[in-house]
Amino acid sequence: MAIAKALGFEVGDYVVYPKHGVGRVVELQRSEIAGSVLELFVLRFEKERMTLRVPTNKAEAVGMRKLSSQATLTEALTTLRGKPRIKRTMWSRRAQEYEAKINSGDLVSIAEVVRDLHRAEDQPEQSYSERQIYEAAIGRLARELAAMENIDEPAAQLKIEQVLKAA
Repeated sequence: MAIAKALGFEVGDYVVYPKHGVGRVVELQRSEIAGSVLELFVLRFEKERMTLRVPTNKAEAVGMRKLSSQATLTEALTTLRGKPRIKRTMWSRRAQEYEAKINSGDLVSIAEVVRDLHRAEDQPEQSYSERQIYEAAIGRLARELAAMENIDEPAAQLKIEQVLKAA
């Protein structure tokens, strides 16, 4: 389990797996596959009711990381307060860009998606696909905020919505 120690992930730690968001390391496992021994991080994603096994030697390559720093969180919340950047490109292209930002696992990029797709009460309604992407982004942001501040996800989402309303 030398690699696991070197990466600094311990059982019980919250980690961010770019494509799935915030999970928790529930176990370090050793498995023998095709004659070679493999060390695995076993990650649990409560919201999706999903367990993922990540080979320790691939964790860095897939972008698995610890929770964001306080500075990154502050930058993400500042991003939410900014002016939305709406590109005049086709929706399908923008949707791809938004999905890529969400799946990057980068908190500030996810905050950009939330900011750009947020609609105030007096603004026109979002399309179904805009709403889906917005929900995915705000959910991802809220889960990391909740894990960092030791609060539940609805409280984190409320905090994000308050920042958006204040902007």
